[in-house]
Amino acid sequence: MIRYIKQKRGLMLTGMLTAATMLATSCDKGFEDMNKNPNALTDPVLENLFTYNLVKTAGTGYENHRANLIYCGAMVQHFASLNTYWSGDKYLSNVEYYSAYFDTGYQNQVKEIEQIISLTKDNTALSNKYNVARIWRAYIYSRMTDLYGDIPYSEAGKGYLSNLYAPKYDKQADIYADLLKELEQAGGALDATKATYGTADAVYGGDVAKWKRFANSLMLRLGMRLTKVDANLAQTWVKKAIAGGVMQSNDDIAKINHQDTNDNNRNLDGNTLKTQEYDAANLKGKANSKLSKTFVDFLKNNNDPRLPYFATLWQGNADATQLATASAPAAQKGLPNGYDNTTIKNLITTWNDNSLAEYSEANLNYVASNAAPTIFQTYAEVELLLAEAALRGWGDGQAAAHYNKGVTAAMKMFSLYGATISDVAITAYLTARPYNATTTNTQMEQIHTQYWAVNFLNSYEAYANWRRTGYPVLTPTNYPGNETGGVIPRRLKYPQSESSKNATNYNAVVAQQGADLFTTRMWWDKQ
Repeated sequence: MIRYIKQKRGLMLTGMLTAATMLATSCDKGFEDMNKNPNALTDPVLENLFTYNLVKTAGTGYENHRANLIYCGAMVQHFASLNTYWSGDKYLSNVEYYSAYFDTGYQNQVKEIEQIISLTKDNTALSNKYNVARIWRAYIYSRMTDLYGDIPYSEAGKGYLSNLYAPKYDKQADIYADLLKELEQAGGALDATKATYGTADAVYGGDVAKWKRFANSLMLRLGMRLTKVDANLAQTWVKKAIAGGVMQSNDDIAKINHQDTNDNNRNLDGNTLKTQEYDAANLKGKANSKLSKTFVDFLKNNNDPRLPYFATLWQGNADATQLATASAPAAQKGLPNGYDNTTIKNLITTWNDNSLAEYSEANLNYVASNAAPTIFQTYAEVELLLAEAALRGWGDGQAAAHYNKGVTAAMKMFSLYGATISDVAITAYLTARPYNATTTNTQMEQIHTQYWAVNFLNSYEAYANWRRTGYPVLTPTNYPGNETGGVIPRRLKYPQSESSKNATNYNAVVAQQGADLFTTRMWWDKQ
């Protein structure tokens, strides 16, 4: 299995690692030294290895397209498509696509972070590097388990380190317990007086205070994930996170900045949409994917000032000089989910070959540009989770105040995309749609519909939070031949290769978690 084998320390992205040539300087060093390859990199440069890991966690393009956009993005109705290969739109089974994150994640994320931890854990001088790597490792595995449920964890990434090529699947309950423990310990152990990754840290530039706030913010996210399965345990971890200190402003956003140069530097979600989905100049609006009617209607019906930066008609993606007209809010229209080129005519009787050009696409000039940052966790979502904590009696009781801060931060963060949403516009939005404290359900719906909106293009997180909360309320599709009987999937399936190459452990996890189906609920998603 490619994700478990041949974890060679010298395998790095070209241009991200400087190899030191090792030359023999004496003829009496002994047989062992004489037989070393003088050009082989036996000890990796930690800084470069860490940068590589951060960049690969942001995405390789392969799994972003398939897991984040085609499956998660369509299942939570950020996107819609008439093409059947957009499997999440129609709940279809595409082994290459539902396997993509599992395969790529273990190969390009887990392998490297496990190596970094093994190289730093016993060196007190490297304690910050060790503990930052532990925090990042928690992020990597949290996304993996939230997509698939029970996964290889305690034995994962040990091919090079321990010659362990067929790892067992750990229970999600055990994984979550360890992730939360790791965040608490690693965040608490960070020391501003010790060495960091410095400029090699593409997320926070070596700022240990921000890493500590990120550790607690991620703890808040994962603690809240437990509300359905164990509310008392969720309360314990949420309170710990708040007491430890979470993100305080948009300056604390966990992100990687990009430049529109090459695939090592671009935002590969945006680049995939540009090159594989929209090809605006040639397709002229007849793209493979569009923004969902659910998403566009929410923004449009609420006069959301983010709409022109989220959406445009194809003319704005093809030619930025037409952007003002093409992204005008009144012109935006979302595509209904769950239809193909034939069945859409049953819904819209006036549909013709040119109709698709009338529907909105993600705006490649702003949120989906090649130079847009990849965002892992936002201050806005932290404030929205604090609103929920307050609602549950686990915080300061100021649910409305946290909600307003969350919405404000979500709009202010558009400066990251080169857009400005004014204080006047934000105040007008919140005044017209004040926090509704009528019932617990109305508050949860309002909080988590905003959470869904702020996580556009981080549909991994939008999908996980939707499964936990049920918000926003989404109408499932029922495309002919779908895999779920017309209900939104609760997880992605494991790669088919696991049933043969890791058969004993695959059979054990199916017996442990349940059938390997889209409809099988994972531990924290039990009804």
